[in-house]
Amino acid sequence: MPAELAGERLDVTLARLAGISRSQAQAMLRSGSASRADGKRDAALRVAEGDLLVWLEIEPVHLHAQPEALPLDLVYEDGDLLVINKRRGVVVHPSAGHATGTVVNAVLHHVAEMPGDPQRPGVVHRLDRDTSGLMVIAKSEAAFRGLQAAIARHDVMRTYDAIVHGLPRDDAGTIDLPLGRDPRARKRITVVAGGRRAVTHFRVRRRFSRESWLRLQLETGRTHQIRVHLRARGWPVVGDPVYGPDEKAAGQLLHAVRLAFRHPVTGVQISLFAPWPDDMRDRLMRLCKGAQVPYEEVLSEIESADH
Repeated sequence: MPAELAGERLDVTLARLAGISRSQAQAMLRSGSASRADGKRDAALRVAEGDLLVWLEIEPVHLHAQPEALPLDLVYEDGDLLVINKRRGVVVHPSAGHATGTVVNAVLHHVAEMPGDPQRPGVVHRLDRDTSGLMVIAKSEAAFRGLQAAIARHDVMRTYDAIVHGLPRDDAGTIDLPLGRDPRARKRITVVAGGRRAVTHFRVRRRFSRESWLRLQLETGRTHQIRVHLRARGWPVVGDPVYGPDEKAAGQLLHAVRLAFRHPVTGVQISLFAPWPDDMRDRLMRLCKGAQVPYEEVLSEIESADH
């Protein structure tokens, strides 16, 4: 085992050494066609210098995204980047089970050549399939590198609105809980000791009878971070099919409402807003009616310049 890989997960190490994707590495470990020399094949196992890995050689498979003439809600565009308002239910880039119909397929029809990984060209951050809202995509190499660096420095302000179950007692606060894969359900994320640090700032904008409207800002951007953090505090997102209570809901009511950053090439400050989707507005209207709060008043708060 090369020294530079010491401490890495077994699946990550296998993927790098075999020249395959991480999902392929995980599949090989599950099937038994790859393991550590002692037979252990837990994907989360940390490897040490000198460990030996054994695997059956397979031909690497790469999914290259193809352009598709799909709807694309452009909020901003210039020669270096574009910002879209992603619809709920749309996957960001091709993956197993989602080879077509993604944001990347649509963007490649709009922009012929994009920087970065051929499977996810231009993508510097992602939104969950069932989360709607603003997402920036790089069109040039300079923008790609600049945006990646800005996100790593926490210089990109990503603001979300959520309608959640429950009534938080505090008007504002910070959720700082480490996240990692749930050992009992590998597709789920959970709070785990020793996980990756994840920080979400929240502010209660309105409380209704049993639900609340929260405005949230990401300091870090882990997989499913907002959804898992809110569930951990007892305020799951309404309609969340994975981390929420069993319910019949039209969709997950989480929306990337604002995006603010300094342009990675020109240095100009950009601040953008995406109106709430119809299902969130419908839920808000019902909540306002039940609490006898003027709907238009609350709607104006959403569209205010306040982050």
